[in-house]
Amino acid sequence: MRFLLKLTVFLLFIAAPLFPQAEREQGLVTSDPFWRQALGGAVLSLPSVQAQSAVVALDGGNIRAYSTAGTPLWNYSARGRISPFVTRSREGTSYISRTTGALIAVNRAGRELWRRDLGSPLCAKVIIGWDGRLFAPVDKKIFCYTASGTLLWTRILEASFSIAPRLDRNGGLLFALENNEVLRLDPFGNAHIWRLSARPAVLLSIEENKIAVIYPDGTMAISGVNEDWYFSAQSEMFASVLPKLPSAPLTAIIMGNNIAVTLNDGTMVLVSIDERKILWTGDSHIREIINSRGRYDTEVEMLFDDRGIYILNKNGATGFSHNGRRLWYTLLYDAAAIPAFGNDGVLYSGGTDWILYAYKIEDRNLPERNALYGPVPEGAYKLGHPQAPVINDIPLTENETKIKMDKISAGINTGIVGANEREWTSFLLTVSAGQQPIQFRLGALNLLGKIGSYETIPWLINIFRYDNEPVIRTAAIHAVGDIGVDPQGLAIQAFSNYLIQSIKDEQILTTIASATGALCRFSGPPLSESGIKILNYISTGNQPFLARRQAARELESLKQ
Repeated sequence: MRFLLKLTVFLLFIAAPLFPQAEREQGLVTSDPFWRQALGGAVLSLPSVQAQSAVVALDGGNIRAYSTAGTPLWNYSARGRISPFVTRSREGTSYISRTTGALIAVNRAGRELWRRDLGSPLCAKVIIGWDGRLFAPVDKKIFCYTASGTLLWTRILEASFSIAPRLDRNGGLLFALENNEVLRLDPFGNAHIWRLSARPAVLLSIEENKIAVIYPDGTMAISGVNEDWYFSAQSEMFASVLPKLPSAPLTAIIMGNNIAVTLNDGTMVLVSIDERKILWTGDSHIREIINSRGRYDTEVEMLFDDRGIYILNKNGATGFSHNGRRLWYTLLYDAAAIPAFGNDGVLYSGGTDWILYAYKIEDRNLPERNALYGPVPEGAYKLGHPQAPVINDIPLTENETKIKMDKISAGINTGIVGANEREWTSFLLTVSAGQQPIQFRLGALNLLGKIGSYETIPWLINIFRYDNEPVIRTAAIHAVGDIGVDPQGLAIQAFSNYLIQSIKDEQILTTIASATGALCRFSGPPLSESGIKILNYISTGNQPFLARRQAARELESLKQ
C-alpha cells in the first residue's frame, strides 16, 4: 500500500508540469490580466484601441478612455443612452450617437466638439475616410460629414442594410441591402450598384471596380463593373468563380490578394485570389468551444495585418501566422462584447462584471507609418491640388466667378456638395491662389475651410507662407482652423516658424492664435502640446494687444 501511494505521488509529480506544457503546445493562453479597471457600467461594443489608448462605450451613456497601461484618462457622458458603436479617427476623436439620433464628436481629451442631428441612431459604426471625413449610416440612409461637422452629402437607400458599410480600397464604402443590392459608394456619394440573385453573407473590396462576394452556402465569386451600373454579380460574363468554402462563412477580411474567412464550424481558411484555391485551413478557438460546449457567439471580428490573422468574438480570440500556424488562442467566459486586439499585442475585453481587462498576448508590436497620431491613410482623394480640366476653365469673367462662388456656397450651406466636391474644390484652390480679385480669393479660402478636407492644408499653408497680401495669409490660416484637423502637424509647424520672424503682423498673429486653439481643441495631445506653446508665446507681454487677448482666450478655453 505504501509503495502504491509513493508511486501515485511520483506520477502526479512528474505529470503536473505536463498539463501546462500541453496547453502551450496547443497554443492556449491563460495568463491573468496585467491590468483591470472598473467601468461603472456594461460594455456595449468592442473597445476601440488607437492612439495609445482604449475607449469603451457603456450602457449608461458614457464612454471611458484608458491608456494602454491602464491609467484612466477621461469619462464623457452623452447625457442619454447611446448606440452600441464607437469609432475613432486617426487623431483619436471618438464618434458616437445618442439613441435619439444625435451624432457626437468627442476629442482625444474627452471634450465634446460638436453634435449633429441624424434623425435616427446609428445602425452601424461610423466609417472614417482617408481625409478625415465621416460616413455615418442610419437605417436606409448614409450621411457624409467633414471632420468638423459640415454635411457634404446624404444618400437615401431603398432598403435597410444586410451587410454594414466598410471602407473599400478606393476610400469609399461597400455594403449590401436587404433587397439583394450591393452598393459601392465613392467618397462623393456616387454609386455603382450590383443586383444579386441571392443575399450575400460577406462582401470584400478587391480593386477599383471589383468585389468578392461570399454567399451563405460558401460559394465565392469575384465580380467587376461593366458600363451599366445594374447587373447580376453572378453573370458568367462578369464573374469569375473562386473555390467553394467547406461551410458557411461568418465573416472575412482581405489583405493584398488573400482572403481570410472564419467559417461557422470554427475553422479559418485562407483563399488566394490569384491561384483560385484554398491555401490552408486552421482551427480557431471557436472550434475548441464547439467541441467542448457546442454553443458559441457567432458575431465575429477579424484582423489581418503584418503580424498575422486574428479572430475575435465574445468567447475568445485566436492568432494565426500568415502560413497557417496557430500562434495562440484564448477563451473568454464573461465578456459582454467582442474584445479588441491592439497593435501592442494586448487583448482588451469588457466583462459582464463591468470591468475592463487587458491581457498581454503577444510581445510583437505592429509596425506603423505614424504621423503625429494614428496610421497614415492608405490613399488620398486627390483634393489637395486643382485638376487640369478646372484650371483650363479659368479665367472666368468676374460675374461668372461670382455666380460660381454663390453656387458653391449654397451647396455647402445646404449639405449637397456630393459629386461636385472634386470639381468645386479644384475651382476654389485655383481661385484662392490665382490672379482673381481679392474678394474672390477671400471667399474661396473661406469655402475651402468649410468643405473641410485636410488634404488641402498643404495648399493653404503655402499661401500663408508665400502670399504677399496679409489679408490673404490671414484667410488661409482661418481656413485651416475651420478644417480643424492637422494630423501631420504642418500648420502648427508653419505657425511656429512664423513666430521666430523679426517682423510680425498683428492680424496674422491673432488669427494664428484662433486657428491654433481650434486645432488643439479638436485633436488634443500631442499636437496640443506644441499648440499651447504657441499660445503661451503669443500671450506674453511683448506681443500686440489683440493677439495677446485672443491667445489668452484660447488658452482659457482649453482648460474647460
